[in-house]
Amino acid sequence: MQYTLDARRLLCPMPVIRTQDRIRELAPGDTLAVTCTDPGVKQDIPAWCRINGHRVLAIHEADDEIVIDIEVGAAD
Repeated sequence: MQYTLDARRLLCPMPVIRTQDRIRELAPGDTLAVTCTDPGVKQDIPAWCRINGHRVLAIHEADDEIVIDIEVGAAD
């Protein structure tokens, strides 16, 4: 299933924390589109995904927003 998370106007580390909390509620194979405005997420969320076994499918930027599409990996 596909899900979204609005993390706009949040500063580091909150977008990563909100992403982590939301992914805990999802099943392996689900996708999550995280919308952010903090440019640091372009490095922080992919690094968190690599450490935790999730996969970044795409990073889109438009205006002042960044959308990171994540595929949820296997449960811990």
